Amino acid sequence: MNFIREAVIEDIHSLAEIFDQYRIFYEKKSDIDSAKIFLGDRIKLGESKIFISINDDVITGFVQLYPIFSSTQMKRLWLLNDLFVDPKFRGQGISKKLIEECKGHSVRTNASGLILETAKSNTIGNQLYPSVDFNLDQDHNYYYWENNAI
Repeated sequence: MNFIREAVIEDIHSLAEIFDQYRIFYEKKSDIDSAKIFLGDRIKLGESKIFISINDDVITGFVQLYPIFSSTQMKRLWLLNDLFVDPKFRGQGISKKLIEECKGHSVRTNASGLILETAKSNTIGNQLYPSVDFNLDQDHNYYYWENNAI
C-alpha cells in the first residue's frame, strides 16, 4: 500500500537513487553522489518541498515543488518542477496521489496555486495533468534563456 509523506534528510540515500533514475530519464548522466548533495541542500535549506510515495519502505515516486511568487496575486505560487514514479510501480495512481498532496500543500500554505510545464511530446503527462484538474494555458508564450557559459 503506497502512502505519501514529505521527504526528510534521513530519506536522502533512497531519494537520491530514484532522483537519479528521473535524471537518466531526461538523458542526464547518472550521478548519485551529486544527487545526494543537491537534494540534501534543498531539504536542509528549506528551498523546496519534496513529497515521496512509499510502499514497504521503498520510495516508489517523488514530486518536488519550488516556491515562487505571483506579484499580481501577491501570494506564493508553487512550481511543480519534478514528478517521477519508478517504472515498476506505474499504473497504480501514484502520480495522482503525489499531485493531490501538492494541491493540499498549496492550500495549507495559502498559495495561489500550482504551475508546471511539460514537453508537448510527453503523452503521459499531457493526459495526466488535465485529469487532475490542471488547465492548459493557451494564451501565453513560454520563453527561456540558457546560460551557455556553464
